[in-house]
Amino acid sequence: MSVIDVMKRANTTRNVARWDRLVRAALPLVVAGLWAGDLIPAIVAIPLGVLSLMLFPTAITGACSVYYALGVSTLPGGQTRRRGTTNHPSH
Repeated sequence: MSVIDVMKRANTTRNVARWDRLVRAALPLVVAGLWAGDLIPAIVAIPLGVLSLMLFPTAITGACSVYYALGVSTLPGGQTRRRGTTNHPSH
């Protein structure tokens, strides 16, 4: 299996649960709100903002390549599945 195949698989394998996706999607808003409310200084907000924005695409796709590399999944039962497939048996 080539490196390109591995990267495609890592970025199309769903391994992020709904609750995890919600946290990842809300994180940039929380950081922005804390910064706008002067609750955290810019020196903290900027790195946190960059980190949270890096997690945002994984919230949209449900696939985290770091989780894939570590063999981690937050899906119920710790299972992973390829995008476009379901856990329901075909009839």
